[in-house]
Amino acid sequence: MSAQLKIFCKNINRYIPFEGGETLSEILKRVSGEIAFTPICARVNNKTEDLQYAVFAPKQVEYLPVTTASGMRVYTRSLCMMLYRALVECYPGTRLNICHSISKGYYCRLDNIEVTDEVVENLREAMRRLVERDVAFERKERLTADVKEMFRKEGLDDKVQLLDTIHDLYTVYYRLDGVIDTYYGPLAPSTGFLRCFDLKRYHEGFLLLGCDHSCPDVPAQPITQEKMYNAFTEYVAFNHIIGIRNVGELNKSTEENRSAELINVAEALHDKKIASIADEIKRRYEAGGARVVMIAGPSSSGKTTFTKRLAIYLLTNLLKPKMISLDNYFVDRVNTPRDESGDYDYESLYALDLQQFNSDLRRLIAGEEVELPTYSFEHGHRLYKGERLQLDDRSILLIEGIHGLNPELTSEIEDSMKYRIYVSALTTLAIDDHNWVPTTDNRLLRRIIRDHKYRGTSAMETIRRWPSVRRGEERWIFPYQENADSTFNSSLIFELGVMREYGEGLLKNFPRDTPEYAEAYRLMKFLSYFAPIPGRDIPPTSLLREFLGGSSFHY
Repeated sequence: MSAQLKIFCKNINRYIPFEGGETLSEILKRVSGEIAFTPICARVNNKTEDLQYAVFAPKQVEYLPVTTASGMRVYTRSLCMMLYRALVECYPGTRLNICHSISKGYYCRLDNIEVTDEVVENLREAMRRLVERDVAFERKERLTADVKEMFRKEGLDDKVQLLDTIHDLYTVYYRLDGVIDTYYGPLAPSTGFLRCFDLKRYHEGFLLLGCDHSCPDVPAQPITQEKMYNAFTEYVAFNHIIGIRNVGELNKSTEENRSAELINVAEALHDKKIASIADEIKRRYEAGGARVVMIAGPSSSGKTTFTKRLAIYLLTNLLKPKMISLDNYFVDRVNTPRDESGDYDYESLYALDLQQFNSDLRRLIAGEEVELPTYSFEHGHRLYKGERLQLDDRSILLIEGIHGLNPELTSEIEDSMKYRIYVSALTTLAIDDHNWVPTTDNRLLRRIIRDHKYRGTSAMETIRRWPSVRRGEERWIFPYQENADSTFNSSLIFELGVMREYGEGLLKNFPRDTPEYAEAYRLMKFLSYFAPIPGRDIPPTSLLREFLGGSSFHY
């Protein structure tokens, strides 16, 4: 073996010689005893690749387990293709729709047949047989024209339409046991890697459950998320009505110059929902309750703009909204709790000065005048600028922040006095029938753009901190979302097309010698599926303006 070609393996911190053209799997066999886990993919020069990746030149390689974010995405995508192969075996001609993530799994529906316990069991057993056979996921790449023809013959018209609008010359696809499909990222080497999964009936369809993030040897267990399901279902129905269910259809509408119409309809839907929530708050207020409105949700959900727009509708209902942002009650940065990685844990409830917040809240409810703080994200401490607030007749207090649904935050206020709203960007647009638009990616792109524009934070720093943000959301926000009296879906069906230009501008020059490059590259690839949509028709009151700029609201 020639020693001229070598990769540097980060896992064992040394060089490994290889022959040009060897795959990562073949190279791994020489050092597998030195790596304490079974890799499912690898990071090559800080870009995630599958283990079929052939190496022809010196590279830096880090093999990744399923417990990493990249590894979990590979695992989930591979499960989806294994499910599709099982469906073709058990119920040929049936269309599979993998709609969105919910209840710790991925909600799936089948066209043409009713989902019964027997159907779910048949699919589960077919998937288990594939695991036992350890069938390879074969990575292929051909001219897009050829791939479209193959998909057309298989009845995968949603994929054909997407490829029609992307205009790539070549397309990567995968073959599993005679079935072909596209997944927008690497897959596992073979089905034998996918032993941990389950299928469970859920409403009209079923949940595809991968391994539990905290314990990858057992399947994830579903949780109750009925209000989230209803919010998703409402917007999926809206997508069907306007004829845009996936990215291919969105791109086609852009090519046909229908973007302005789409923006107007989507914004009108937001208006209608906010007005409905305001009417319900007034009804409860007139009945003697709902003196405090708690507005919560994960990072970059658009809570601030939602709160300001809700205030306008409450004014039209003859109420006097007064607003407080929980962000202004952060403790000084040096006193912020740390997470398990040693980073500041801004998502922790105890990143807030609960004592000062409750003191101010008690005084406001008692009718006293209170001087409100302002938090400087740039300098990392609270300021007092003379802003004062006092409640009077017909006043209603709007409190916005990620912890608004946590009972500990307002434990001294009776539940009847509170109206709780959960705000999140619940993306219901699919890339195609087997690939969804992740809600977390939508929010991350919003945050990258906003933090660069308004908070002096680079895209690299936002990406670096995102895993900590996500851990905080899992601990401090998501467990309380079903406490909400109303759920508002802040996503806009056109927004990723608009954000493409902004996002690419911040991601395209990312330094390639940083670990964060892998995520930047993935997001760039994700944005490339969306045809650019001009933002000039977005109204100044749009929730998206909170992130892009040009809002008529002051923040």
